[in-house]
Amino acid sequence: MAELARGALDKMATRLDAPVQYALRLGEAQVPVNPLLGSPLRLEYLGVIHCCHCGRRTAKSFGQGYCYPCFKKLPQCDSCIVSPEKCHHAQGTCRDPAWGERFCMSEHVVYLANSSGVKVGITRASQVPTRWLDQGASQALPILRVATRQQSGLVEDLLRNQVADRTNWRALLKGEAAPVDLPAVRERLFEICREGLETLRTHFGPQAIQPLGDAEPVEIRYPVESYPGKIVSLDLDKTPVVEGTLKGIKGQYLIFDVGVINIRKYTAYQLAVSI
Repeated sequence: MAELARGALDKMATRLDAPVQYALRLGEAQVPVNPLLGSPLRLEYLGVIHCCHCGRRTAKSFGQGYCYPCFKKLPQCDSCIVSPEKCHHAQGTCRDPAWGERFCMSEHVVYLANSSGVKVGITRASQVPTRWLDQGASQALPILRVATRQQSGLVEDLLRNQVADRTNWRALLKGEAAPVDLPAVRERLFEICREGLETLRTHFGPQAIQPLGDAEPVEIRYPVESYPGKIVSLDLDKTPVVEGTLKGIKGQYLIFDVGVINIRKYTAYQLAVSI
């Protein structure tokens, strides 16, 4: 086989198009993946992981690419990143207050997405539509613009009492989600959660949480030739060589005829990619 590139793996680069365009990122190299559909593809883990922050060699990756010391000290690895409603910046206990100001005290978007069914999610405004592509959403609709990450987390916490906040990755990779009327779901959620949203607006101010009533759903199509009948998860830690015919790309997954692999899971792994 002919080697295309080798280096430290990062999550795939994406571009919204019809279908979504993907590229594998290995160090400084980018390998377009869409042209490889239907062809044999080989991923080889070279047995080395370097922390994506400090560069030190680590036997195990924590939090998608970090060594253990960085995982324990960096603000981007704190538990409030996963649960933003638990932000403790105001208490003066943020791991890096300056980083928190840049990342968490910025405008966020609360959205609905349809991937394995309807879910609610949040993302920085600058990450639209990348976040939707990474999650494999076939439809997405921004519904609220929120002043900070913590506030968006509180809104999400309120809405997820009515709608899921997670993607079923197995269902995602078994086929296309049935179309949903996302504006209708938005209006239903706004009505059911009206009192809770008003309470948050009263607390944070009317400008902190603003509805996006005029937003239109975004329809997203992925480059998939065929979905697997049975989901087999491929693991580079157990089998350092993954090789098969590439049948599709969705979210951050490569779909082979022999199984599926979550590329983002192996951030900072040294890989060689061949065709």
